[in-house]
Amino acid sequence: MSFGVLDGDGQVAQIEGHPFGRISFTGTRFAQADVRLLSPILPSKVVAIGKNYADHIEEMKTMNTGDAPTAPLMFLKPSTSVIGPGDAIRIPPGSTNVHHEVELAVVIGARGARNVTEQQAMASVFGYTIGNDVSERDMQKSDGQWTRAKGFDSFCPLGPWIETDLGGLGLDPADLEISCTVDGEPRQKGRTSQLIFGLPTLISYISQVMTLLPGDVILTGTPAGVGPIRPGQVVECTVEGLGTLSNTVTAAEPVSTASAR
Repeated sequence: MSFGVLDGDGQVAQIEGHPFGRISFTGTRFAQADVRLLSPILPSKVVAIGKNYADHIEEMKTMNTGDAPTAPLMFLKPSTSVIGPGDAIRIPPGSTNVHHEVELAVVIGARGARNVTEQQAMASVFGYTIGNDVSERDMQKSDGQWTRAKGFDSFCPLGPWIETDLGGLGLDPADLEISCTVDGEPRQKGRTSQLIFGLPTLISYISQVMTLLPGDVILTGTPAGVGPIRPGQVVECTVEGLGTLSNTVTAAEPVSTASAR
């Protein structure tokens, strides 16, 4: 298991250590078809933003989630919720109301971010990937806070890779198309230009509360069109310039780590 750089010819060049700072190549290259992609990063924390698209706020009013916030609405997803492309989203036993949420994910770089201004914020970004803020709606409504509803193992698919140079592709992270399909059926579609709080504001605001470490991930919010997923389905989240993050859906197996005597 190691990091690699995807070349324009479809080859993956293996690198030594982590991808932050100066990259050192091992000289080993693999065909992309021969590589199994894991989550492109395992963050110390995933900081997610709720209610950051006006159309999503409107569709969620049936859950009494209230009006648009006056400041970014933050919550955390544990690192144990992170899975990679091709991994299965596992529906908890008894749950019938688990939803997909496609999001642009920001990956923090080597310098981290602590008490940065909005003008300084984007210098903290290493790159961008795709996130799926999987959510159990019944628990989200009943609990009043979102840790349990959004913190289950497998509830944070990330991938398929980290794009470090969107500008080189002629793209601006402030205006990317994002979409989600389930079994090929269109569900969500929006643009990051519709975010209520943009990326510099989010990074700066979060950094005033907690230090963002290299590899930490910010999920920036989801547009309207969220809906239920069930075992046997395939969820595909797409962000312009970043590819598609595809995950199957299965029922979770209640396997215990307790040792048998």
